[in-house]
Amino acid sequence: MRKFLDTNIFPRYLTKDDEEKAYKVLDLLKKIEKGEEKVITSPLVIFELIFTLQKYYKLPKEEIKNLVLPLINLRGLKLPYKAVFEKTLEVFPNTNVSFADLFNYFFMLEHEVKEIYSYDEDFDELPEVKRLVP
Repeated sequence: MRKFLDTNIFPRYLTKDDEEKAYKVLDLLKKIEKGEEKVITSPLVIFELIFTLQKYYKLPKEEIKNLVLPLINLRGLKLPYKAVFEKTLEVFPNTNVSFADLFNYFFMLEHEVKEIYSYDEDFDELPEVKRLVP
């Protein structure tokens, strides 16, 4: 039976701010990678993780990418829109566009949507989409 992974599991391992919990999470992640544990998480968990690493732990975007990509690619982890997250994380360190806007951009491309209603001018920097103002 699949179990749900909440956001607070990931920072314990990634930041090692609680060494005992970090080792326990590492053991869990090893089981997930081996397929001994089947888990699922939601896109909201990944957004919250990235927000937390960026805002509270003040990690640079490149480091966030390097930490989060291996986690979302664990063999036993089911994550909706995994490919969109992968593309977003690859581009994230090289742009001033927010993670959420980048995710929405790649989500749009995946669904062949070429126009977006938005007041957010970040979308003007992204190719293949046109920003519309209502």
